[in-house]
Amino acid sequence: MHISKINFNYQARAIYSANPQTSRGRLFYETMSTIRSPFQRDRDRIIHSNAFRRLKHKTQVFIADESDHYRTRLTHSIEVSQIARTLARALCLDEDLAEAIALAHDFGHTPFGHAGEDALNEAMAHYGGFDHNAQALRIVTKLEQRYANFDGLNLTWETLEGLVKHNGPLLGPYANNKDVPIDILQYNTKQDLKLNCFAGLEAQCAAIADDIAYNAHDIDDGLRSQFLTLGQFEQVSLTAVLLKDIEKEHPQLDKTRRGYELVRRQITTMVEDVIKQSQENLAHIKPTSISDVQQAEQTIVTFSPTMAVYEKELKNFLFKNLYYHDQVLSRRNAAKCIVQKLFDCYYKNPNVMPESWHSKTAHLTNQELARLIADFLSGMTDHYALREYQRLFDCTNNFV
Repeated sequence: MHISKINFNYQARAIYSANPQTSRGRLFYETMSTIRSPFQRDRDRIIHSNAFRRLKHKTQVFIADESDHYRTRLTHSIEVSQIARTLARALCLDEDLAEAIALAHDFGHTPFGHAGEDALNEAMAHYGGFDHNAQALRIVTKLEQRYANFDGLNLTWETLEGLVKHNGPLLGPYANNKDVPIDILQYNTKQDLKLNCFAGLEAQCAAIADDIAYNAHDIDDGLRSQFLTLGQFEQVSLTAVLLKDIEKEHPQLDKTRRGYELVRRQITTMVEDVIKQSQENLAHIKPTSISDVQQAEQTIVTFSPTMAVYEKELKNFLFKNLYYHDQVLSRRNAAKCIVQKLFDCYYKNPNVMPESWHSKTAHLTNQELARLIADFLSGMTDHYALREYQRLFDCTNNFV
């Protein structure tokens, strides 16, 4: 069947955006699709992956079973992708690439959110540690096994670069001085991701969209849980201004809708700020290619200096009043205990893992065994981790 040539609207992109027509390609060669750009294809592979579906039952802040309306890693990732596409469109970038990076950016997260990651990192301290960005790379380059000709999803260089470097360079003078996870260094010998350079603008859109999304939805979930009140946000600079405007325009609005209106306006305010500041940054730097973006001495997609101060104040407020709320901490400590005990149990007796996993443990070194267990554990949903804990320790868990 003949398909007419599809217009992917490449001409609408800025000269410094990622261009699917000149993509650096994939580790394993594949013929180009006639109906999808390479970045659309990446996005679709991510959506159809097992790792993407598992995000549905992974904690963002609140345990997935605590309410039907709290965010999970899946709903968070969808919200991040929506904001990333908005930013990319406004800056004349490749929306599909920004979306692909946003949808996969949390693939490496453990069950029970950062509590699970902290526990697994501690358990892996003598075996190379655990880092969720490195784990996301392992998932999309190795652990997803869906295709006949290769392991992983065989994503484009641009999507992989964005996953690994969306928070900035990992090496060189602009790195954050953290040790680079061994899995990233090892993969980099196969496909040079230019770890000393900044990522493209699409990845930068995904990174700041992550900040915008979780700042907003953690307010929403905090209000829903009643761990936070609207009155508390009158003490935070940005939200105080927004609440004052809402009260002026809608004095009779009930508190539930005021909360929704606060979240909506905060997202809009931050997105508009990022677009304006990023346009100013681009006008100042004047990049003429994606290489100019990667070789720049700064992140280009940013908040304005004023908004950066407001955003930091809001984060500090949320850390103090939500993430370190007594009930959240109690569940966090219980979650860490579950992950730690599961790791220890699997390490001492790998045969208790499902056959598809323990069949791989023969002749492994201690470090290889620990990494395999980390792959298994980090891929679990909250539900599955709880069931495993109950099965292995013969108890009824009242965690949630």
